[in-house]
Amino acid sequence: MVALDLDGTALDPFGRITEREELAFKRAMDMGVHIVVATGRAFHSLPDNVFSIGGIEYAVTSNGAQVTRLKDRTLIYENCIAAASVTEIADILEKAGVRAEAFTDGRAYIDVSEFNAIKSGEIRTRDSVYVLSTRNPVDDIFAFMREHRDRIENISINYPSNEAKEKFSRVLGEIPGVTVTTSFALNNEIGGATTSKADGLSHLMERLGVTAGELMACGDSPNDGAMIRMAEIGVAMGNADDAVKEMADYVTGTNAEDGVAAAIEKFVLGESI
Repeated sequence: MVALDLDGTALDPFGRITEREELAFKRAMDMGVHIVVATGRAFHSLPDNVFSIGGIEYAVTSNGAQVTRLKDRTLIYENCIAAASVTEIADILEKAGVRAEAFTDGRAYIDVSEFNAIKSGEIRTRDSVYVLSTRNPVDDIFAFMREHRDRIENISINYPSNEAKEKFSRVLGEIPGVTVTTSFALNNEIGGATTSKADGLSHLMERLGVTAGELMACGDSPNDGAMIRMAEIGVAMGNADDAVKEMADYVTGTNAEDGVAAAIEKFVLGESI
């Protein structure tokens, strides 16, 4: 199995899966290798090009909170945040005035005020095209979290500064029964007590009869760390965080240099690069 993060990894800087990557995927699939998406995105935020590549059977989404079979969109595994923890997180963030998003049932939701501020350009720390095309605005995101507290896959927090991130990372890390990670600079992502890409992949691998010794995982951010450490071959992108590179077995090219394709060619197809 090859497990691939999307943003900063399998997707190039323009959000595309390149021709070289697609060819590497198909050649690996012909050898009986499962190519699996493993992303922090909610299921309905996956780019269309993931579905257009024949042979990609499964997607691990929301940092491992859901595993879905793509051909019929059947949910085969779920690992949500405990309801009591969702309520506690909502109370803390609302009191502090921190911006947050909630993922539930494969969709990402955002407060309408933040959505409009990103749309108008008032908030410039987010990719506006991505946010406006993947987020569903609601009147009150914290009321929404409480209302759906039994079904929250992930809570994504977006900070205005590194100082705010450092402060709330400590506060959130003290909440029992949650995991706290990050996928980009001014961000934290909160999952359930055992939620990670490694956890979601483990359940899928058991279903398919794949062992950790048969897994290669590629990523660029701390939320990829668990699956990179679990894999027999953990691959960090050339554009990865330094901490991710340190835990990896191999550092490939950047996502602008077909780094994923190069890793598949080297470790799966047995080609020298």
